[in-house]
Amino acid sequence: MVQTHEIKAQSRTDAGKGASRRLRRASMVPAVIYGAGQPPENIQIEHNTILLAAKHEWFFSSILDLNVDGKVQKVLVRDWQKHPFKQQMLHMDFLRINENEAVRVNVPLHFLNQEKSPAGKTSGVVISHNLTEVEVSCLPKDLPEFIELDLADLKPGDIVHLSQIKLPKGVDVPALHLGADHDIAVVTANAVKEEAEPAAEAAAPEAEAKPAEKK
Repeated sequence: MVQTHEIKAQSRTDAGKGASRRLRRASMVPAVIYGAGQPPENIQIEHNTILLAAKHEWFFSSILDLNVDGKVQKVLVRDWQKHPFKQQMLHMDFLRINENEAVRVNVPLHFLNQEKSPAGKTSGVVISHNLTEVEVSCLPKDLPEFIELDLADLKPGDIVHLSQIKLPKGVDVPALHLGADHDIAVVTANAVKEEAEPAAEAAAPEAEAKPAEKK
């Protein structure tokens, strides 16, 4: 069952840079909702609400229930602007969702049992996660918050490709329809080559030549 995540917001009528600055000074985040054949809607959200939600990966990869003045809309986070060094969200864009149309979303990968695998127990083997998320296509009701990849059987030298990920029912990976070249390596387990030992010290120089005999 897909978990519901609700974000509360309020509608706003003012727009522009000046209005956005005033909202930020009041600890609010200016945001816009668009899509689904409806006009864009300007909203504002308490900054702490956004800051706390943004600490969870579901905020950026799940269908959200955006409650604007008591009216709930299904949305996805489509863009955000964050302050370069402060813990401050400056702006958010939300995309309305049609529950009868497939969405394409980047979903996080969770890697399980890596330490228990033969590769994880072998000294000198480096396990690399070449992808940490994967783009999927599915109906909103089937969208997973994350996809698990069990590495319990991973052995030294193994490569786990995109096509080997177990997908939940109703979920598809569009990249796999583009050809074999797009079936990229998600996880690799490679043995690290040990550095060659320093070459044996050069043989001791030959004994110095004897001085020439005097005639």
